[in-house]
Amino acid sequence: MNKIVSKEFFSENVAKLVVEAPLIARARRAGHFVIVRCGEKGERIPLTIADADLVAGTITLVVQGVGESTRKINALMPGECLTDVVGPLGQATRIERYGTVLCCGGGVGVAPLLPIIRAMKEAGNRVVSVLAGRSKDLIILEDEVRASSDDVIIMTDDGSYGQKGLVTAGVEEVIKREKVDKVVTIGPAIMMKFVSLLTKKYEIPTEASLNAIMVDGTGMCGACRVSVGGKTRFVCVEGPEFDAHEIDFDELLMRLKG
Repeated sequence: MNKIVSKEFFSENVAKLVVEAPLIARARRAGHFVIVRCGEKGERIPLTIADADLVAGTITLVVQGVGESTRKINALMPGECLTDVVGPLGQATRIERYGTVLCCGGGVGVAPLLPIIRAMKEAGNRVVSVLAGRSKDLIILEDEVRASSDDVIIMTDDGSYGQKGLVTAGVEEVIKREKVDKVVTIGPAIMMKFVSLLTKKYEIPTEASLNAIMVDGTGMCGACRVSVGGKTRFVCVEGPEFDAHEIDFDELLMRLKG
């Protein structure tokens, strides 16, 4: 059982939970995720670790309530417990000094992007972040992103905040004005697909963090399989990050719909 220390809502359906998990807090790296269960018969939900506090022994999770299980998690109050929090899982992000790294996140994808932004900045990179959402209330963790970025561009579909337009418009704006050495993208699969198509045109190495369906988190069930470079890969043990230009996004989108 993992106690919820604090909780706040970014919007009606998106909550930030700080959860007691000292061993995970100590071991996690940028890119790692956990699998969470609420209730003995609860669904296993993969969530990327947005932050960790070694002193307090806590990790931060951002949960979007889109189904029964995630809404049940978001209904928990401080002092109540998650039944299971297993991790850290997956492969950590490869952090190097690339030069200029463009980090683009859509919606709740900004949560797993934040530790990558921080790690890339600490490694000595120039970090430019593009945050996107349908509207202003879906732009999350902006202050935290700005604290570790050299520049931040905000894009909203409806123009209610920042610039009006899709994330790709902000990404291309950066690419056209300066040399970009690496792109990291996290968000809805359709968003990552079009970011990947754009960066492939400019021949910029790009990593995408996939949000495939998972069950056991150990590679045994095969639910999270994706095609990368024509080969079957398992997001839970080999990912969640892959070369975006090698991912079969159409297959991924089809599986997510199922």
